[in-house]
Amino acid sequence: MPVVINGVAVELPPDPRVSLLDLLREGLALTGTKKGCDQGGCGACTVLADGERILSCLALAVAYDGRRITTVEGLSAGDELHPLQQQFIDHDGFQCGYCTPGQLCSAIGMAAEAGRGVPCAVSTDITDEKIVLTDDEIRERMSGNLCRCGAHNGIISAIAATYAEPPR
Repeated sequence: MPVVINGVAVELPPDPRVSLLDLLREGLALTGTKKGCDQGGCGACTVLADGERILSCLALAVAYDGRRITTVEGLSAGDELHPLQQQFIDHDGFQCGYCTPGQLCSAIGMAAEAGRGVPCAVSTDITDEKIVLTDDEIRERMSGNLCRCGAHNGIISAIAATYAEPPR
């Protein structure tokens, strides 16, 4: 069964040692996903596997046989940006842009985790079925994605504008 990347069925490489990141970048020319540290420490390679965020540099492509992978190239609908992509523009959520694809995919996966009630280290009540995405929650949940330019405030603002509930 092939892996489905951005809605397109793709045959896996014959070499089982190929990382998902290398399949995306070198095998399919989907260069939006970045190779940062190549050790799972920076988050630049974050993609979504069946809606959950993963570090593609640490994932063997063969392990995702039959799964649905979404990269930054697969977030928009034609010419229409994903709402989070637009908020990154509106809130200056990037400078050099190198980390942006991983930040976007990670934030989408993070919002889904919070929506399922998955707590994190700063969650006030781990029994809550609904997690409110405060700035502290977002910062903690996005801590695995580094921005060397220092655009974190814009990134947090963009994510909050997209996924946080407005204050009552």
